[in-house]
Amino acid sequence: MIKCAELVKPVYDLMRTHLMSQGFLQGDETPYQVLQEPGKSAQSKSYIWVARSITRCDTPIVVYAYANTRSGKFAQSLYSGFPGVLQCDGYAGYNLLGDTITRVGCWAHVRRKFFDDFKNTKQMTPGLKLLNQMFAFERDWASLDSVSRLNKRQQELKPLIERFWQWCDQADDLPKDRLGKALAYAQGQRAALNRVLDYGEIDLSNNASERNMKSYVIGRKNWLFSTSPKGAEANAIWMTIVETARANGVDPRDYITQLLEIVSQLPTFAKAESLEACLPWKSMSIDSSVKTIA
Repeated sequence: MIKCAELVKPVYDLMRTHLMSQGFLQGDETPYQVLQEPGKSAQSKSYIWVARSITRCDTPIVVYAYANTRSGKFAQSLYSGFPGVLQCDGYAGYNLLGDTITRVGCWAHVRRKFFDDFKNTKQMTPGLKLLNQMFAFERDWASLDSVSRLNKRQQELKPLIERFWQWCDQADDLPKDRLGKALAYAQGQRAALNRVLDYGEIDLSNNASERNMKSYVIGRKNWLFSTSPKGAEANAIWMTIVETARANGVDPRDYITQLLEIVSQLPTFAKAESLEACLPWKSMSIDSSVKTIA
């Protein structure tokens, strides 16, 4: 698996290059265990990061990356060369990305925290009611083009968000209870959350990247861990291949079969056009074009 991952890594690298050239991205990360990691115990945490296209992208790409840390320095490395808009949660590690990247918050994270309070108290706060209305609007606008959705957000979503912040400012709760924590999280992300009003392309939530991460977590329940960093890197490469194929409506098994057959015949330093033809949104042309180019 590691050797085959090394074989297809040029395609993986090309996917990442294409991803970082897009204007809008979403990202997330999750803990992962690597048993034989230099300088760390087998029980220590490593991480798998995911960066993906927004749901409205015509050529969606999902890139997973292994890191032995959750440090913001790895976020800098992962998003190197990306000067656009990134939607992510409130994890402080993303703060190191700097001013070249515009961060947009995730309203689903905010709503979950208020919903946790509702499950505990059985009382729906005005804030949660406003959040539910925001997401109801977004469902209604899902089929609109980005310009139309932006207009709707300015006309109808903006007043709801303003009312939500007014309620947050007036709320008075103990900081250690569920509602207090929900309020603190929302207020801490206020500027990033408000930026959803500036774009029609990006979603109200970061759920798309979380669904991709859930795919990895389900896999992790089966393989449990990686023995070595090389194994973790191989996992990230293969999950990138699988999830990007799926995102483009291509059967992963067929794509991998075809990819291995073709890439194994390419020279060590394959021409750029050879690798381009191997991308899943161009996979229908893999057969003849790559063999001819190679």
